[in-house]
Amino acid sequence: MNLSFFDQFMSPHLLGIPLILISLLFPALLFPSPRNRWMTNRISTLQSWFIYTITKQLMTPLNKKGHKWALILSSLMIFLLSINLLGLLPYTFTPTTQLYMNLALAFPLWLATLLTGLRNQPSASLGHLLPEGTPTPLIPALIMIETTSLLIRPLALGVRLTANLTAGHLLIQLISTATAVLFSIMPAISILTACVLLLLTILEVAVAMIQAYVFVLLLSLYLQENI
Repeated sequence: MNLSFFDQFMSPHLLGIPLILISLLFPALLFPSPRNRWMTNRISTLQSWFIYTITKQLMTPLNKKGHKWALILSSLMIFLLSINLLGLLPYTFTPTTQLYMNLALAFPLWLATLLTGLRNQPSASLGHLLPEGTPTPLIPALIMIETTSLLIRPLALGVRLTANLTAGHLLIQLISTATAVLFSIMPAISILTACVLLLLTILEVAVAMIQAYVFVLLLSLYLQENI
């Protein structure tokens, strides 16, 4: 039973070929392609409004130099949001529950923000490692602490996204299994657990959206520190 609960987090294979690439590319097929017309349908208009709102929200804390990252951050937000929400459907695989994938997204982008700061303002970027007015005996310890906190940022991004989505999927599967088992034994309790499952599903939809937003928002804040 314990193994079956974690089977949903295993990457699917077909004839020995991993299908995670298909699961990553599939959400892009759901978005309609833009057309060169004055009048568009409601779906395209809603998509344009949604992308504009996301871009505006992400670019608010950044100055004009950071607006060059608008395409990358907005695309990452839509990518994570679509994968997280599609992963809540039955019999689907959620790639963002894999730690290696989240780290593969977090580490290069974090490193890009760090290298941007070291190239544009090296003194200010290195100055974050030592707060102003630090007593001399505490300088080596604070430098080590700040360096450690800087280096674990991508790990924290990946672990946060993985842990929240994994916990939510496990809770949904546990409660849904309890609902199915109790239906023939105690129908009243089964109906109660089904209501709890419905509320939990709504909560997980919110968590999927919030975690995608938090992931990209923290990257934008790291970028703001370095520009």
